[in-house]
Amino acid sequence: MKISQRIHQRIRLKNLFLTLVLLSAIGGLAWLSNRYTLEADITANAGNTLSPASIKLLASMPDPIAITVYMKADQPIRSQIAQLIDRYKRHKPNLSLAFIDPDAQPEKTRALNIGAAGAILVDYQGRTEKLTFVDESSLTNALLQLANAHERWITFLTGHGERAIDGQANFDLEQFGKELARRKINAQTINLATLPAIPDNSALLVMTAPAVPLLANEIEIINRYVEQGGNLLVLTDPDAKHLDILEQRLDIHRLPGAIMDGSTKLYGITDPSFVLVAEYAQHAVTQGFQTTTIYPAAAALEMDAESNFQAEALFDSAQQSWTETGPINGEVRFDADSDEKQGPLPVAYALTRTVNGKNQQRIVVVGDGDFLSNAYIGNVGNLDMGLRIVNWLIHEDQFIDIPAKTATDKTLQLTETSVAVIGFGFLVVIPLLLAGSGFFVWRKRKQR
Repeated sequence: MKISQRIHQRIRLKNLFLTLVLLSAIGGLAWLSNRYTLEADITANAGNTLSPASIKLLASMPDPIAITVYMKADQPIRSQIAQLIDRYKRHKPNLSLAFIDPDAQPEKTRALNIGAAGAILVDYQGRTEKLTFVDESSLTNALLQLANAHERWITFLTGHGERAIDGQANFDLEQFGKELARRKINAQTINLATLPAIPDNSALLVMTAPAVPLLANEIEIINRYVEQGGNLLVLTDPDAKHLDILEQRLDIHRLPGAIMDGSTKLYGITDPSFVLVAEYAQHAVTQGFQTTTIYPAAAALEMDAESNFQAEALFDSAQQSWTETGPINGEVRFDADSDEKQGPLPVAYALTRTVNGKNQQRIVVVGDGDFLSNAYIGNVGNLDMGLRIVNWLIHEDQFIDIPAKTATDKTLQLTETSVAVIGFGFLVVIPLLLAGSGFFVWRKRKQR
């Protein structure tokens, strides 16, 4: 009897000890959870994690950021905004968030011109951006504008039938101009037939293929601008007939004809004049860039052996490409024995040189202007490439690798097999399981 009591006593002590250990572990975990946080994003597209672009932008903004949300207290979206801002605060501790009920401060709400739907104010270094909708893309773009403390001006040459930065035609550049304006890069146009020089406030001169020749005094003004170290972007085309003098000044020339890309057929593009670029040289413009870009009609470029510039090819056409000087019949061919130039062929060059012993002059020549036109700027990485080139040319290197769109992909793409499996599961498997379990419970009860 005593042995049995001792055994039961030991079991009770053992159970009591295990209970105390379990409670201590639970209490310790609860204490640790208040002091430390451990989070993991298990979504396939990292939808709950800030993009590298947003993180890099926060690192470039050392001063405090204040976000004030004017929204009624009963709005459930408040918690969603707080969760989004928490992602930013993990990478920037001096970012603050405050919620204000507009009904509690009506005078201040009217002064800030805040409507009934509310607004989000983002303050940095005394400057403010107002948002009516917030997600990572809109908030990061607002921070990007605040990070640009000053407005930059770039000048587009006009008056000769060039692509218009404010034009709405397919070949014009209006959409690109709007994206530049969102980043406080203002575009202005200039007609050198009426003005004697490039404006002093211009950080960059952009030239697209003119339809008519430039006047002699205009060419002289541009040559003087280049000689003095001005930054320049040239968007030429295979049939650009009036940029030869400028290209000779830059020690660069276009190969005759247009590039034909035999590899585009693998991507479902039957027109060989479309050049796809997926690999890029190691350069500040293309560093970390992995998105495909499309060039609808590109000319191959070639640098002179003896040049005053340090030249680097930014990207080339595919190995299965060649220059086509004759009429294009739409059929892809690749003749290795042809006298025409075979790929890979340089599509864009970045030129640099030191002027006056200290200033670095930057020039980019691209063998296609269509890739930034209204018709094609929305294709894959064309817009990002255009923004990278402009940021590098105006010496804003810290913003080069911040893409135009920072939001992660929110779409769900399923294969036909996945759709069939999900449909079969919901329409057949789950109903059968429910019916089977119900029948099993009914039989068990009937047997009692």
